[in-house]
Amino acid sequence: MIKDTTVCDDSTDTRTHKIMRGTEEACHRLDTGIPIWLDVNIREFKRFARTRFTKDSFVEGLDADYLEIEVIEED
Repeated sequence: MIKDTTVCDDSTDTRTHKIMRGTEEACHRLDTGIPIWLDVNIREFKRFARTRFTKDSFVEGLDADYLEIEVIEED
């Protein structure tokens, strides 16, 4: 692991909006581009509440092998 961060969102917004906003916030904190959600990422996230974004998901490139996001806890 090179870097990690945790984003908390206690808003009453939809789960999808929280995930998108959290992903953007994490990428900002980690100083990396925002990934493109490919079909494989959507399927993985729906099934496991986690996904890995490889370099293919980034327009600007990625300085690591992958970026992984995971929902740790939900209401």
